[in-house]
Amino acid sequence: MEDNKRLNYIKEVLTTMPAGWLKTTTHRLDIYNEELAKTQFLEQFENLFNTGNSESSALKELPTAYDYIRLGHPLSCVLEWGIAKRHQLNPDNVISFSSKTAPVLAVLRTNLLQNKNTQIVYTGELPACFDADILHRIYGYTFDLKQVESSDEVTEYNGSTIFLTQHENLGIAELNAKIDFYITIHPELGSVLLVNKQNTSYIADIQHVRRRETIAMTPANCYSALQVLVGQTGTENKINATKTHKTQVLESINTITGTTTKALVASSGLSIQYAIMMGLVHDALDNHKGKAIKFIVPPNCYGGTNDQARRVAACIENVEIVDLPVDGENDMVKSINSILDQVALEDAVPYIIAEIPTNPRVEVPNLQDLKNALSAVRKTANGNTAIDPVFILDQTFCPNVLFLGEGEILSTVRTISFASGSKFPSGGKCTAGYCVGNTKTTTLIDTIEAHLSLCDNEATALQYELLAEQLPSMTQRITDAYKNTREFVNFIHNTLPEAKINFVSDDLAAQGFTPSVFSLDLPTKGHTAEERERYKRALNLKLINLMITEIPNESKYCVSYGQLKGCYWTIPATSTQGTTKEGDKDYIVRASLSPSLDLERHKQVFLEFVKNI
Repeated sequence: MEDNKRLNYIKEVLTTMPAGWLKTTTHRLDIYNEELAKTQFLEQFENLFNTGNSESSALKELPTAYDYIRLGHPLSCVLEWGIAKRHQLNPDNVISFSSKTAPVLAVLRTNLLQNKNTQIVYTGELPACFDADILHRIYGYTFDLKQVESSDEVTEYNGSTIFLTQHENLGIAELNAKIDFYITIHPELGSVLLVNKQNTSYIADIQHVRRRETIAMTPANCYSALQVLVGQTGTENKINATKTHKTQVLESINTITGTTTKALVASSGLSIQYAIMMGLVHDALDNHKGKAIKFIVPPNCYGGTNDQARRVAACIENVEIVDLPVDGENDMVKSINSILDQVALEDAVPYIIAEIPTNPRVEVPNLQDLKNALSAVRKTANGNTAIDPVFILDQTFCPNVLFLGEGEILSTVRTISFASGSKFPSGGKCTAGYCVGNTKTTTLIDTIEAHLSLCDNEATALQYELLAEQLPSMTQRITDAYKNTREFVNFIHNTLPEAKINFVSDDLAAQGFTPSVFSLDLPTKGHTAEERERYKRALNLKLINLMITEIPNESKYCVSYGQLKGCYWTIPATSTQGTTKEGDKDYIVRASLSPSLDLERHKQVFLEFVKNI
C-alpha cells in the first residue's frame, strides 16, 4: 500500500515538476549546503510526499540537491529515494550512475586501498566495455569473476561481493545478506548501485568516484528510469540519431580546434580528463616500464582536476603529483622549465596538466616560450635523452583558440586539448566534455579512447544532440560574450579603480584569447591582515548577494561559464577550488558574462554597490 502511494506520488511529480529539473545544469549556491547534499533536498521532498503536495510551486522551493548536475540533481535524488524506499534502505545507500561500469570501479578502488578481496558475481553477460585485463594491469584492481543464473547462487566470500545484473527496471533488486553491492544495469540509461546496510562505510568513497571520475545518471535518463519505475512508457531507441549527432559533433570539434585528428566526447569534462590520465598511465606502463610517472599540476587550478590527479596517484604505486606554480608571482613557463629539468634527471615520464588562461587569475603564458620549454631536449642523470612531456591543455575558458592544428604554436609538441562541455560547447545545456590531440598524439588518443570506453563515460545520446545543436554557434557566442565582459571590466575599473581585476589584456585579446570570465579582488580595510581578509570576504558576498537579489532573472550565484544567458558569480575558494589546499585558494569574486544579458542593469547595480562600500 505504501509502495503504491509512493509510486503514484512520483507519477504526479513527473507531471508537475519544474522544467529546470530536466534542463538546468547550473545549480544555485545560495540555497545549497554541501554538507547536506541530497539529504536536505530529500528531507523536504519527503515532507511534501507525506502531505500529498506535488504542486510545481512547492517542488520549485526545494533546496539545491547538489552544486553540480554531474554529481546529482533533483531527479537522481527522486529516483534513488523511490528505489531505496522499495528495498527498505536509506536513500544514501542508492546511487545512480550514467556509466554501467563506474559503480563496479568505485567498489574496486576502495577495496584496493583497503587491501580487501572482491568477487564480481553476474548474470547474463558482463557489459561489453568491461575489460578485466586492463583493470588488473593498469588500475591495479584485483577481483574474482563468477557467472550465475540468479542471486540465490551467491555464496559466502571472504571480502566484498558485487552482484551485477541487467534489467529494464532499475528498481528491481534481490538483496540478501551475502550481497554487499547490488548493481542493476539498464542498456541505455546507466546503472543503479544499492549498498547493503552492512557496507554504509563505502558510501562516501563511492560518491567521490561519481564526483570525480564519472557522472550521476543524467536528468533525461533519470526521468526515463522513473517512468519505468512507475509503470509508464520506457525509453525510445535513438541509435541512428546518435550516430548522426556524433558525426556532427566530431566534425565541429575538428573545425573549432583546427585539427584533423580523432576527437573523443565524454559525459563531462572530468570524465574526459580521467580517460586522458588513465590512458597516459597505460601508455607509460607499457612503453616506459619501471619508470616513475609524474603528473605536473597547478596546486590552485580547478579543484576537480587537482583532486582527480591526486586520486589517481593514490591508487597507482609509481604515479606521483608534482606542484606547478602558475599564477600571480609565479610564471608558468619558468615553473615548467625547472620541473621538467628535474623530472628529466630522474628519468621519469612527465605529464603536464594546465589551464590556459589560468583559473581564476585569467593569465596566459608567453606561448613561444611555452613551446620552447616543452620542446627542449633534456638529458637524464646518465646522459641519455629524457622522455619528452605530454602537455594536457584545459581550454575550457578559451576553447576557440587554435593550439594544435598544422603550423599552430603547439602542433609540434605532444599536446592534448580538452574542454568542459557544460560551458561554451553546450551553452550550459549539458555536461559533456571533449578532447582532441595534435598529430603527435594519435596513438595516445587510441589508448585514451579505450579507457573512456572501459569506464563507460562516453557522452549520452542527448548530450551529443545538444552539442550538435550548440557547437556551430560557439565561436560567435564567445565573441559576443567577450564584448560584454570587456565593457563590464572597463566600467568596474573606472568606477572602482582601487579594485584589482584579473582579465586578459587587449594584446592577448588581439591574439584570440577572449574569455568572458574575470576575477575581482575587492579593496579592503582593517588594522591587521586577518581583519582585512575578513572584511574582503564579507564584501565579496555583499556584492554577489546584491547582484542576485537585484537582477534575479539574470544574475545567479553558481559555478558556471559560457551560458547562453545571464551573469554568473562565485568565489573560487568555496566552489571550484573546493578540494584545493587552503593556502592555494582564492577568496576573490569570479564573474562570467554571457552573450545575452542586460549589461546596463548590471552596471547600475555595481554602481549602487560601490556607493555603499
